[in-house]
Amino acid sequence: MVYLNYTNLDNETQERLVSISKKDVEQKFGNDLKRYAKEHHLKYETLLEEEALKNLYSYDYVFNI
Repeated sequence: MVYLNYTNLDNETQERLVSISKKDVEQKFGNDLKRYAKEHHLKYETLLEEEALKNLYSYDYVFNI
C-alpha cells in the first residue's frame, strides 16, 4: 500500500511515486524489458517509464485527510 497525504499531491510527490514504480518494474521485469527494447529497437528508459506509469494503477493507495 502507498500512503499519501491528501494535501500533498504536488509534482514532487508524483515524481517520487513514479520513481518507486520504476524501481519496482525494473526489479520485476528489467531483463525482459531490456530484451524487448533491444529486439524492437526501442529506448529502454522510455519503455521503463511507460511500464512504470501503468504499474501505478496496480498499487493500493491510502489517503490521509
